[in-house]
Amino acid sequence: MSLFENIRVLARTVELGSFSAAGRNMRLSAGVVSQRIGSLEKHLGCRLFNRTTRRMQLTEQGRIFYENCLNVLSAIERAEASVANKGARPHGILTVTAPLGFGRRVVAPALPQLQAEHPELDVFLRLSDYFVDLFTEAVDVAVRMAVLPDSSLIVRNIAEINRVLCASPAYLEAHGEPRSIGDLVTHRCLMLRFPGGRRIKWTLMDGESVREISVSGHLDTDDGDVLRQWAVTGEGIAMRPIFEVAEDLRSGALVAVLRDHPPTSLTLAILHGYQHMVPLKVKAFSDLIIDKARAHIDRALEGLDLPRAPGHVRTPHPRPKLTRRFRDVEGGAGPGGAA
Repeated sequence: MSLFENIRVLARTVELGSFSAAGRNMRLSAGVVSQRIGSLEKHLGCRLFNRTTRRMQLTEQGRIFYENCLNVLSAIERAEASVANKGARPHGILTVTAPLGFGRRVVAPALPQLQAEHPELDVFLRLSDYFVDLFTEAVDVAVRMAVLPDSSLIVRNIAEINRVLCASPAYLEAHGEPRSIGDLVTHRCLMLRFPGGRRIKWTLMDGESVREISVSGHLDTDDGDVLRQWAVTGEGIAMRPIFEVAEDLRSGALVAVLRDHPPTSLTLAILHGYQHMVPLKVKAFSDLIIDKARAHIDRALEGLDLPRAPGHVRTPHPRPKLTRRFRDVEGGAGPGGAA
């Protein structure tokens, strides 16, 4: 059992990239992780990692051992899954992060049901439109509404999220309605901005292509719900997910603008870092939230007809190849929430 636990520590260290990240994820100190790796190296009689002050990398022997261990871990995962419905239950502490608005309306109301179904589970919910790093802050699972880059995270897609540019009738009466993408530079745009954020750019469809435009305004916030409130009270033009402003569009409190140039879509997804042996608590949470989220979005959009961008449209920026960060650009939803 000690050897198997050391192998599990090795796998998490490789997947997360450091002793400290693996330790946070497994509720161990970095020192304990280092000791377990050292014990494994002593058992095997070889060095598994080359370590420097800046990085750590598998040795050739370490890579071969790790790749073969994946078969062992997968076999144990299948064995555990085969009896999961015969006694295994979600338990322990589940730490969740989600965007503010979506978290309040969908995730938070679902968690009492999750806990009632699994009484041995304790849930900690952290709501933020700012990106919360799963690895450095020991978060089990995240709900994200963003342009998702290639990453080492495991992703379960929920839905493609279409967005709309919208403003109140009072604002449009006072400032006029934009007739082209270029007109946005003369308007007061309401922006979702995060600490350290760069110049705000919105990405819109222009025929079959995507066009980026820099926008500006006098009000910005890191809370998507505040953007909606400002738009309703006539402070400017906002870019919001259609399902979040559907009632305002139906009532006339907000009006869609530039309907022929819809913003590019986002992906609503559940992310976690468990490449092997996904805990039952993460599976139970994911299954419940996916059902709740799709039902919520379907209800919100029922009967609402707006032009929508085709799914999975790539923006002009290349995506990084192995990163745990989201694009810090509002047109791509910023780090954590929907622009």
